[in-house]
Amino acid sequence: MQVKEYFNFKEVLTYYFRKKDPNRPTNINLKMMHGVNKISILMFLFCLSVMIFRAIFR
Repeated sequence: MQVKEYFNFKEVLTYYFRKKDPNRPTNINLKMMHGVNKISILMFLFCLSVMIFRAIFR
């Protein structure tokens, strides 16, 4: 694998900005799971940026 393949955030961005598929079955459990996943990804990226910021300005 090349280095640029490790930093490919296309999957994360398409997870947040994709269109809803009308043929896909939905239920409350699936909606809740995707909501929690989105929150956890945002928290991870925020904490990662804070850690990088602290490491740079120490």
